Amino acid sequence: MLAELLGAQQSTSGYPHFWPLDFPVEDFIARPGELGAWVAEVDGELAGHVAVTDVAVGWGAPLWSEILGRPGEGFGEVSILFVGPGHGAAGIGGALLGRAIDEIRALGRDPVLEVVGEETHAGLYYRKRGWRVIGHRRPAWLPDGAPDVAFMVLDQVLATK
Repeated sequence: MLAELLGAQQSTSGYPHFWPLDFPVEDFIARPGELGAWVAEVDGELAGHVAVTDVAVGWGAPLWSEILGRPGEGFGEVSILFVGPGHGAAGIGGALLGRAIDEIRALGRDPVLEVVGEETHAGLYYRKRGWRVIGHRRPAWLPDGAPDVAFMVLDQVLATK
C-alpha cells in the first residue's frame, strides 16, 4: 500500500526524483539502518509516511561528521517523507515530520535530512520549518541538469555547535 501511495503522489511532488525506480519500491521505503517508521491515515485510508534512519549507515555519513564535527551515530535522518494526493494541505506532512523529529530527539540524536534541490518544493518546505542547508553533494545517481543534494539540519542543531 505504501508503494502505491508513493507512486500516486510522485507526478505532483517529483519525489522520488526518478520514477519508476530501477529497484524495488519497497527498498526505497524501508531502508538500511531504519530506526522507526510511521504512517498517517485519514478516515481509515493511508495518507502519508515518514521514516527515520541512522545517518552512520547512509552515503552522507562522512559529510555530516565533517561539517558538524561529530560521528554519524549522533544523528538521525528523516530519510523518507511523503503525503498522498489530496492531503498536502491537511497538515499531515508537518505532523509526520514532527513525529520523526520527536523520535530522533528521543533517541538522543540530532535531526538531519537530505533533499534533491534546496529550491525545490521540498527544499522550500523544509526551509520554512527551520531547516538550513549546511552542504551540497552530487551523487553519481543524479542526472545532468538535476540540482545537487542539499544536506540540511534544524537551526537548533546549528545553534548548539
